[in-house]
Amino acid sequence: MTLETLREKIDQIDNDLIRLFEERMNVVTEIAAFKKSNSLPVLDNKREAAKLQAVSEKVPQELEAYAHVLFETLFELSRSHQQSLKQEPTAQYKAIQTAISNTTNLFPQHATVACQGVEGAYSQQACQKLFKRPNIQYFKTFDSVFSAIENGFCDYGVLPLENSTAGSVTKIYNLMQSRNFKIVRSVRLKVDHIFAAPKGVAKEDIKEIFSHEQAISQCAGFLEQFGTDIKITRCENTAVAAEAVATSGRKDAAAICSYSCVKLYDLNCLARDIQDRSNNYTRFICISKNLEIYPGADRTSIMLVLPHIPGALYKILARFYALGINLNKLESRPLPDRDFEFMFYFDLETSIYSEEFAKLLDSLQEFCDEFKYLGSYVEVM
Repeated sequence: MTLETLREKIDQIDNDLIRLFEERMNVVTEIAAFKKSNSLPVLDNKREAAKLQAVSEKVPQELEAYAHVLFETLFELSRSHQQSLKQEPTAQYKAIQTAISNTTNLFPQHATVACQGVEGAYSQQACQKLFKRPNIQYFKTFDSVFSAIENGFCDYGVLPLENSTAGSVTKIYNLMQSRNFKIVRSVRLKVDHIFAAPKGVAKEDIKEIFSHEQAISQCAGFLEQFGTDIKITRCENTAVAAEAVATSGRKDAAAICSYSCVKLYDLNCLARDIQDRSNNYTRFICISKNLEIYPGADRTSIMLVLPHIPGALYKILARFYALGINLNKLESRPLPDRDFEFMFYFDLETSIYSEEFAKLLDSLQEFCDEFKYLGSYVEVM
């Protein structure tokens, strides 16, 4: 038998599959109407589990895993189609539409903005990239930035979320689980670290280096040259480190910081661009107390707590795939006082004006123990 003959057989089988798929989806439409008229949920976990068990019993063992993937995908497409026929938008979707209508067309040019650290911090640079005339208020901790937003002391807050070299800022993700806020913008900032010390201090004099833990991680290769004798002291951020070195009066201390800190605190640059990678970027989010959605928003952030059962995360990822929504970020953090349970953070690439976005919001809460919509926004490069 030739390859061409085998392909013709495949084509014939595929035509049968297409016909049967159409028949199946027509029945799904009838099921959706019945569930809607009887106020039944779209998702029926027991029914799906029983179907998968039946599939396992009907296929050869070597095909069982493939059959599971096939039928789980069919179930996902069926749920998505049923959800699209519900017509009634969720309260969350209505709130988003209200925010779109009530938000001004232009992002604010000036505002009172909370940043963690002191003057010269990378958060300040991110803030100045987002706002033309920001009134920046500095706070000692990330937690205080969230509090400043929740209490209405500041209009916005700017926080580092992840770095292309060192990864996620775990403190922020941990705080996001319990704080009330919305993301209204994000920005990527090129980060070039400077090795700086008070004037008159040579590189060979250094016995202690101050910086933020993320900057230390990003400059691991540079720090290796000092061996194990050097002391590394972690600070709240790089600007705090630069300020501490500048005011210490010591002749054996240095900081890893930004070039703006070198000028601000009158330090001497001992080495430039000491980060391990030249394409070193940190992504910052801009948060507010209320939901604001500005024109062009094409990124959405959500947080989910999923049932602690096999396949829970797969069902969410399958829904993104079925709707053609690109996943830019997936982060998991353990839930306090809940053994082996996690909060999942997602960054999704999808326009808020698309039909897929509406379908996604209408369906997600059925899959989750907890659902938190964090905002839809534009990322500034």
